[in-house]
Parts: sequence; structure tokens; C-alpha cells
Amino acid sequence: MKMYISGKITGNEDYMQHFKKAEKMLIEQGHQVMNPAILPQGFSWEEYMKICISMIDVCEGVYMLNNWEKSKGAKIERLYADINNKKIQYEKGKL
Repeated sequence: MKMYISGKITGNEDYMQHFKKAEKMLIEQGHQVMNPAILPQGFSWEEYMKICISMIDVCEGVYMLNNWEKSKGAKIERLYADINNKKIQYEKGKL
């Protein structure tokens, strides 16, 4: 399944490590993964959201990291995924 990873990036110092661990785990489970944490720096928040929504569009599911509820963007991604009938999985425990 094609999976998008959603979680808190802005204001989260270790986001790259957290997203990378989730990506590795999902790949080991046989998924193709879209990881927004690898996008280049320098775009506005609104531009990142447009890119991320497009990434969700091509995926069948979204993997929500534990900190998603602390992120404005991840909340939007979760709602968008739900409206568009994407399978939503939630991180359990710490990666």
C-alpha cells in the first residue's frame, strides 16, 4: 500500500529521525512510503501543505505519528485523508 507519513514537523527538533524511523518500519512492512520530512527547505507553510496534500492524493493510506494532534498541518492532513476515504493508521508507542 502507498502510505503517507503525517506528524509534527514545525517546532519539532527531532522530526527527521522520527519520520525516518516510521518510513523504515513501513517499508519493512511492504509499503511504498511518501515522507514529507525529506522535502527541501525554503518553502512557505502553505506551499508545503499544497505539496503534502498532493502526496496524500496519490497514497491509499496515511500513517499518523503520535504527535499529530500537536500539529496544525497534521490535523488538516488527517481530516483530508478521512474525507477522501484514505486508510488511517496510528503509531503505537514510541518508534
